[in-house]
Amino acid sequence: MLFFRPRLPAFPANSLLVGGAARDVLRRVKPKDFDWLARDPEAAAREVAARLGGSAFEIDEERGYWRAVGRGEQHDFVPLPHAVEADLARRDFTVNALAMREDGQVIDPLGGRADLKRRTLRMVSEANLVDDPLRLLRAARLSVTLGFSIEASTRETVARLARSNLPLPAFERVRDELSALLGHDRAADGVELLEDLGLLQLYLPELREGIGVTQGGFHHLDVFRHGVEALHQLIARFEDASLTLRLATLLHDVGKPRALERDSGTGRPSFHAHDRVGAEITRDVLTRLKFPLDVVERAAALVKAHMLPLPSSPREARRFVHRRRALLPDLLRLMLADREAARGPDSTPATRFAYQAAMSLVLEALEEQPAAPSPLLRGADIMALLGVDPGPIVGEALRAVEEARAVGDVKTPEDAAEFVTSHFLRRV
Repeated sequence: MLFFRPRLPAFPANSLLVGGAARDVLRRVKPKDFDWLARDPEAAAREVAARLGGSAFEIDEERGYWRAVGRGEQHDFVPLPHAVEADLARRDFTVNALAMREDGQVIDPLGGRADLKRRTLRMVSEANLVDDPLRLLRAARLSVTLGFSIEASTRETVARLARSNLPLPAFERVRDELSALLGHDRAADGVELLEDLGLLQLYLPELREGIGVTQGGFHHLDVFRHGVEALHQLIARFEDASLTLRLATLLHDVGKPRALERDSGTGRPSFHAHDRVGAEITRDVLTRLKFPLDVVERAAALVKAHMLPLPSSPREARRFVHRRRALLPDLLRLMLADREAARGPDSTPATRFAYQAAMSLVLEALEEQPAAPSPLLRGADIMALLGVDPGPIVGEALRAVEEARAVGDVKTPEDAAEFVTSHFLRRV
């Protein structure tokens, strides 16, 4: 069978394109990564590497797996089996159980092309899902990223296996699947799908603690669905939102269930310190999922800061920017998504307008203040002015000068010197 395909590198000698790469070609989408069955994986990898001006290297000596990289492409090569159809029958979903030859012929033993046409995700077999439990999570990820519905029996099987105490995959693999799901513009639907399939309990159980936790006031949703709606609002406004910001937005109220207290008389809930509790939970969750340290710490910092009051004057806005610059503009994006996801009785057009006006003040201050201006004074200047040796008071004075500069109280080195002597000299 001949088919349309986007422009691709020439097939290496004696090789078949397989799996998701073959699926994407049939969908008229250029694959991000290429998987090949090759009669000689080393020779094929070196051939592609030479064509790309890249490199080839062995990734599994025992099984003879090779990889070629170059020009932003990755090509993986495994030995061509004697029975290609038997190899395809061991894969996860029918749309991935495809292989194609250089002449355009497609090997499709399980009806994958028909499922592609129906935009349906159907398992090859239950046994294949059990063999690699990550495939349960992949079902949700592929459904979201491909825009495919999960076939009914496959959906039931995934949900049943999610409750069957299968061993959990390595968290690095889980992280990669969740990152792909959350990076999509339908990430919020993906989180709901994880819950519907019983997968959220396996990988993000802390989020489920918010199910049924009502809030009142500004909120019309329970804690869990508010977090999902905030993620939706974020992506709707900021399509380029980073994975870190998406994680922080989804998790921003994860501390509320553990911080919940109810008034003994009215029963009205309160969530004192949920921002700090949530920051610690966020750090624990993302560390468990093996996210890089910078992602973990920034997401936790955003969660911790999301309840900060916004300024009501230009001066306060300049102070806000000075103190929170490292988190901006992500913090504002999270705070806006949080507010737009809350449509309870206390949320009115007037309160939303006031919130947006306060954000505008911060944005104006952010535009006005250079990111890293040359300091007005240095440590040696402070020590000379105060007649002190190196110590904590020097750093405190330097920070105070920079904040005074940010809000407009000092502008020149002379102003800064006067500020230091008037505020710190009496303390030494």
